Amino acid sequence: MTDSGTEHPKPGSDYFEARQERKQWIIDNVVSLLLALCAIFMIRSSIVEAFKIPSGSMLPTLLVGDHIFVNKFAYGLKIPFTDWALDQPLYLWKREAPKRNDIIVFKFPRDDSFYFIKRVVGVPGDVVEVRNKVLTLNGKAVPRDLIAAAESRSTFEELDDPKYNERALDLYDEKLPDSSGGDGRHLMMIEKNNYMGENYGPVTIPQEHLFVMGDNRDFSNDSRFWGFVPYKNVRGKAMVIWLSLWIGFKDRQFFFRPTRYRKLLR
Repeated sequence: MTDSGTEHPKPGSDYFEARQERKQWIIDNVVSLLLALCAIFMIRSSIVEAFKIPSGSMLPTLLVGDHIFVNKFAYGLKIPFTDWALDQPLYLWKREAPKRNDIIVFKFPRDDSFYFIKRVVGVPGDVVEVRNKVLTLNGKAVPRDLIAAAESRSTFEELDDPKYNERALDLYDEKLPDSSGGDGRHLMMIEKNNYMGENYGPVTIPQEHLFVMGDNRDFSNDSRFWGFVPYKNVRGKAMVIWLSLWIGFKDRQFFFRPTRYRKLLR
């Protein structure tokens, strides 16, 4: 029995050709979108990825709300997606391992669903110790110069948080021995009346591991409390701040710092 009320388009008709062209347009665009998404995820997995700083453990180097690009190619070229699918990434070829003074993003050793960002202060073979809040490497105190309150005031003002001020904290220019030949200089700060992290170690860093600390020494959950970072957990090296913006709906906070755009990290 034939349904005489339904007429199917015939090949060669204008309607048939238009429908075929529409199908082909949809297919082409879906394929293009899938290829673009695949390329984006490959770049994120192996070349560069964006991260947002959620806490103040790296103050004054990194502020809450800083958006950074992380160079995932810094320590070698990874086979895309292997760091997502496997316990550790597979490399097509490796470059130099993380060095002292590198700011790295890594999977938290106790829960790899979290990403942390800290500064590398010790590499394999180093002996790390903290005495009276002074960092010691291989038996030598890491040099640091106290920055006068008047000079540090502008740094604390940029933090825009009343608990961070020259009365409560000392700001230092620390010179971490840099295995790459640089001077290893960076700012770090210590709270004057906090003694929780006053003493630690000494410990010797095993092979294929790193010792990391936050620049905000008394407000940083780092290697002093949970141990070393395995090489396999390192995801990349912080490169640059491309945006500094924080919107806190719960506490009604809003920060936008345009002057931090393109600030290089070292």
